[in-house]
Amino acid sequence: MANLKSYINILSMAVENEVEAYEFYLDVSQKVEDPNIKSIFKGLAEQELGHRDLLSSFLNNDARPLNFTQVPDYKVSETVAKPRLSLQMKPADAIALAMKNEEEAMNMYNSLADSSSDQEQKNLFVNLSNMEKGHKAQLEDLYTNMAFPEVW
Repeated sequence: MANLKSYINILSMAVENEVEAYEFYLDVSQKVEDPNIKSIFKGLAEQELGHRDLLSSFLNNDARPLNFTQVPDYKVSETVAKPRLSLQMKPADAIALAMKNEEEAMNMYNSLADSSSDQEQKNLFVNLSNMEKGHKAQLEDLYTNMAFPEVW
């Protein structure tokens, strides 16, 4: 069984990742010119703060179980190239960038789960990956609606 210190380290790393994502999304929201992108990235930044608070709550209460609902993976992100950040980004490109960032976080946690020899630690990484997959699914839905409005 993994010790408490390893869980604290894992959760601390996850909190740091959420803070980095928050700072990135907030920075983009303040620099881009398009009001829709500003709004989207400001909303993403606020979500990341909520994720940081959720993960921090596990650090402060080790008896609280870490469980996330399994969400589908539409794999839309995997079919899209990661756009470069630009102040003149189109809304669909901005969502694609955020979507790819969430995909990378999901894959990182999956890799950590795969390399974990301790089952509880593995479960923690799987749950963190599922959380990121949920973010990715939300962005994939938004991206599909923005990039392919003719479908509707």
